[in-house]
Amino acid sequence: MIHELGKTNSILQVYLSEIRDSQIQQDRMRFRRNMQRIGEVLAYELSKTLDFKETEVSTPLGDATGHELKEQPVLAAILRAGLPLHEGVLNIFDHADNAFVSAYRKYQNNGEFEIAIEYMSSPDITGKTLILCDPMIATGASMELAFRALLKRGIPEKVYVVSAIVSNQGINYLRKHMPENTSYWCGAVDLELTAKAYIVPGLGDAGDLAYGAKN
Repeated sequence: MIHELGKTNSILQVYLSEIRDSQIQQDRMRFRRNMQRIGEVLAYELSKTLDFKETEVSTPLGDATGHELKEQPVLAAILRAGLPLHEGVLNIFDHADNAFVSAYRKYQNNGEFEIAIEYMSSPDITGKTLILCDPMIATGASMELAFRALLKRGIPEKVYVVSAIVSNQGINYLRKHMPENTSYWCGAVDLELTAKAYIVPGLGDAGDLAYGAKN
């Protein structure tokens, strides 16, 4: 199931507008903070689908009924661009375990590229709820390969993909290559990709905007 939350009037629409705005993008701190905010909103909405249990909480004046997650999820970030979004999700699921995967475009001299995975750190995800965070899903290949790398640490029970902006092509690709029970939570779905597989209108390179241009 695809949840495109930017279609509904909320403050999320403002954060999405600001990460796209080429003038506001010049402030890296604000770009990172807006990505965190988007992660927080998406994680909050996603949390409504998780399982909770009642607990007893002692206040200074008596006992009250509280709630907690039945099981903490595992949050996985795709480095480096996924870190601000991941931090926003972690602000909501602050007791979660965390995983990190490096997935990047390795370009050839002719301009074509392949996705390279060079690093992965993860707890055991067997039977867990896995939340994968990547701010932009263009072709979907990076997300799929990052997920395949994480399978070395077990098979999760549920999979959630969280992203600020995704392409229609990327979502269609993932629906064919990810587990059938994967659900997708995003701010916006853009309809076009350039010949170099950049999302249009998109926002540019999220990693560069957050942390500076790379060589």
